[in-house]
Amino acid sequence: MALQQQNARKVLSKCLIALGSNLSNEIGASVDLVEAAIEDMSSNGLFAVEISGFFRTPAFPIGSGPDFVNAAVCCETSLSAESVLAALHKVESKLGRTRNERWEARVIDLDLIDYDGAILPDPATFSQWRELSLTQQMKRTPDQMILPHPRVQDRLFVLIPLKDVSPDWHHPVLGLSLDEMIESFDATARAEIQRLG
Repeated sequence: MALQQQNARKVLSKCLIALGSNLSNEIGASVDLVEAAIEDMSSNGLFAVEISGFFRTPAFPIGSGPDFVNAAVCCETSLSAESVLAALHKVESKLGRTRNERWEARVIDLDLIDYDGAILPDPATFSQWRELSLTQQMKRTPDQMILPHPRVQDRLFVLIPLKDVSPDWHHPVLGLSLDEMIESFDATARAEIQRLG
């Protein structure tokens, strides 16, 4: 039986998920919504192995809304990458997420950052999305899954919580460590990400 459990564990994939909230609703404030999302992920086949601290971060783009509460989770799952994304959208919907415009304030935002180091759908498509200008990022949304998340290296509010849950993670395309990506930001930007509690 122990061997069967060990073999079953080997087929689980590891995924990194970023969470954020900068609105409240009947469930509670942003911290409550992030906690509820983490709890609800397990009932959708995403089992948290590590949960980061919670961080207060300025809204992105600057001035687009109240400060966010951000966190990250390292999960194990038997789901495919596509099913993980569907599960995250299900959790968002349950918690009251609506999608009216790009980068609006939101009650919860769940992003699949990495799935076992997969580069999806292929390196060329990933590079197209990674190299979009900020103006294009604000207008365009991919119609297919892009992994790793094409903006992860640009978002300190994702990188710092990720360091809590997967400190040895390297970007599967850029080859950069979390430390290298975090150090590429100036000290002022790093100081704006405040650990809560």
